[in-house]
Amino acid sequence: MKTRSNFGTNVICIVSAVILISIIVLITTTSMKVNAQNESWTNSFNIGDCNFSTIGTNPYFILQPGYQLVFAGIEDSESLIVTVTVSNETKVAGEGIVTRAVEERTVDSKTGDLKELTKDYFAICEQTNSVYYFGEDVNNYEDGKLVDHEGSWLHGSDNARAGLIMPGTILLGSRYYQEIAPDVALDKAEIVNMNQTVNVPAGSFDNVIKMIETNDLEPGIEEANLHAPGVGQVIDNEMKLVRYGYIK
Repeated sequence: MKTRSNFGTNVICIVSAVILISIIVLITTTSMKVNAQNESWTNSFNIGDCNFSTIGTNPYFILQPGYQLVFAGIEDSESLIVTVTVSNETKVAGEGIVTRAVEERTVDSKTGDLKELTKDYFAICEQTNSVYYFGEDVNNYEDGKLVDHEGSWLHGSDNARAGLIMPGTILLGSRYYQEIAPDVALDKAEIVNMNQTVNVPAGSFDNVIKMIETNDLEPGIEEANLHAPGVGQVIDNEMKLVRYGYIK
């Protein structure tokens, strides 16, 4: 009686095991790369250690009711005017944190039609003087009519968490998330220059910091944003500051 050889079966088992191990290594390596990339951007800010204020100033961010920035420029072939005003309104975000509402109104400069009306919510950490971004209520318009609220989020709702909008201490090369709202807003910033001179319609400014902003939900798109000391934002991508100060 002949004994059946198991050689073929053993080879198949060995090949299958090698393939399985290769797949596991590939998945693990990919996961490590993704985690390493995410870890290079700060996304945890220990906000529980902060006492928050809804009024105050950071060298590059003014959170005082009545302070206003007005920008003008062309984006997506549209001529726009954007007015940013620190309001008297406050809103409570998750964990009972009281925030200050900053209204951002975007209009078509040719027709006067309202394009977007947003209320952004900020608060300043008294211990670090860093300004945190706790969410936004967004109203999007077409032909003067409200169409949706896409982009809205709030710290403490739907796994959204506050991001850092302006550090209290500026460090060249620092990278951090500005918004942490899964599937809604995952903006992040990298500080690439701390001593730039900028000329815009509102004036000439020195010691300007430059940030490159990206969004995990829109890979490959970059925007440049610049902030001047004692003023705040002077360039928002294609929009340039034309006027700033306190309104009556």
